[in-house]
Amino acid sequence: MKTRLLSSFRRFAREDRGAVLVEFALVMPFMILVFALSIEAARMLWSYQSAITGVREASRYVARSVPGNICSTGGSLNAMSAQLKTMVERSIDGEILFPSAVTVNTVVPGLTCVDGNYRSGTVSIATVTANVTIDFPLRGILDMFGGGLGGVTTDIADQARIFGQ
Repeated sequence: MKTRLLSSFRRFAREDRGAVLVEFALVMPFMILVFALSIEAARMLWSYQSAITGVREASRYVARSVPGNICSTGGSLNAMSAQLKTMVERSIDGEILFPSAVTVNTVVPGLTCVDGNYRSGTVSIATVTANVTIDFPLRGILDMFGGGLGGVTTDIADQARIFGQ
């Protein structure tokens, strides 16, 4: 009985059928992790680039829609916050640009008046700053590997010279 058990064990140790399956089972979690991280990185970069484009378009809109003499008249851009937030979040057709994991928290317009020896005297510069939070939708897969990732919150700003209407 003992020799029979020993010979069975030796035969089992020499046998290599199923080794590929075991190797795949060991490597598969890392493959899933790399795949999930690749998708997350690509989605995050796309969302960030879309937010940059929205802020750039909002600052261009401000530069063309407010009067060119806003600095000399003492005007303000604060009333445009809601309209600019809509411009950053939505396309021209009114469609939401970002996936549900991306949130535009605030959009704040700013006005800077630069005095100097320019042809027009004082130069008006509009600044649009958006605070954006990007969450990770594949957080559940990444949590399996012990890396609980939270969202990323960042400010995106762009400036444009105000030329007026």
